[in-house]
Amino acid sequence: MTATTLAPPVRIGKAAVGALGLLAVATGALESVVTPTLPLLQRELDMSPAEGALLSIVLLITGALITPVAGKFGDRYGGKQVLIRLMAVVCVGGLVSSLAPNLPVLLLGQLLQGAMVGALPLSFILVREHLPAGESKVAIGWVSGLFVAGGMTGTLSAGPVAEGLSRHWMFALPTIAVICATVLVSRLLPQDPPRRSDDVGVDWPGLLLLSGTLVTLMLVLALAPDIASQPFVLGALIVVLAAFATGWTAVERRAASPMVDLRMLARPAVWKSCVLTFVICAGTSVPVYLLPQLFAVPADEYGFGASATEIGFFLLPGTLAASLAGPLSGIGARRYGSRAVATAGILIMVAALVALAAAHSEIWHLVVGKVMVALANGLCVTAMVTSTATSVDQGDTGIATSLVLVTRVLGFAVGAQVSGAILTAGTPSGSDVPAESSFVIGFAIAGAVTALALLVTRTMNKGVKE
Repeated sequence: MTATTLAPPVRIGKAAVGALGLLAVATGALESVVTPTLPLLQRELDMSPAEGALLSIVLLITGALITPVAGKFGDRYGGKQVLIRLMAVVCVGGLVSSLAPNLPVLLLGQLLQGAMVGALPLSFILVREHLPAGESKVAIGWVSGLFVAGGMTGTLSAGPVAEGLSRHWMFALPTIAVICATVLVSRLLPQDPPRRSDDVGVDWPGLLLLSGTLVTLMLVLALAPDIASQPFVLGALIVVLAAFATGWTAVERRAASPMVDLRMLARPAVWKSCVLTFVICAGTSVPVYLLPQLFAVPADEYGFGASATEIGFFLLPGTLAASLAGPLSGIGARRYGSRAVATAGILIMVAALVALAAAHSEIWHLVVGKVMVALANGLCVTAMVTSTATSVDQGDTGIATSLVLVTRVLGFAVGAQVSGAILTAGTPSGSDVPAESSFVIGFAIAGAVTALALLVTRTMNKGVKE
């Protein structure tokens, strides 16, 4: 196809970058409101722990599916146009979540909100498109930092808003902020032309089959505790899951431009990174789900009777640790290699999970454990992305790192659903409070599984050190 000469992109000013930053704050806040208020939502919507686990991960699953599609559409139609449309979907999702009378409607809202995960990469594309290299790096760091700040804001404010107003407002207020920020982005950023017109297209069959695989997997894990009462339903879902997975594998192997290039998994550096990412994220998601539940257990049982506001406050140090983990991992990988950073992260996480299983009678036990887990997860995942990106040809970077993204989501999803299943199975009949042993079992299993990752790190290359 004949190339078309395009005019140089229009340079943007601080106001446009500020609009992207405001959008990052708003989406970060909207993304983070569920975790600290999950026990409250479970009570108000009469959810089982397994259903609560599903609610906590559906946004992440949608994001993993949307992000590669958003990148392709950004190349084809221009980053601004795709970003605005994604935000329209997010705003609809936020409004649906804010008005949701029951769990199915809330799940639909979260499903739509998951489109926000594609917003940050598109923001980076726009910044690089309209700013010189040096200024774009500063702007990307600024937008990334504001997204983390938005997450902290959502974590702290969700509880007070839900308790002082209602759970509806904790979704509505950040959604209103997203709407305002989207309007500013639309007005302040210039249109960017498509950068490629010869794209082979989006792998729609692969996207649909992967969506079916993930959704069915989550349903299987959610229903697993009730296998005795509905074995035929669970058996049918397992058959459907196998069919989806088999079909997806076949389609991806034959697709001209697959959403996930499975052939890349044949490379040792890639599959080892994927295995480690899956295990680490599965281990991380266990305390991410269990700790708010443990904080909320009544004080006259074995918990602390914490409100949603208090839970948000207790989780904040872990959020701060997660924001520091990425830069620390980058520095460590450059100096000592990715393998050393991943090994250190695994050891920290195993120690934290074992400690949580053995000692969880004081609030500070849980806060320190969450900090250690968040730090370890950030160290490991950043090291794996870095290792993967530097182990393949430059042209294969996007494909390889997308595999790590998908396995990251799978790890979080499986870990959260297994945690919910353990609590559901450990809740006595007629009671809303799981047995304390359920938490111990969850932390212990996560620690044991995470420790197995050390078998993989031993075979990794040290990685390039600069």
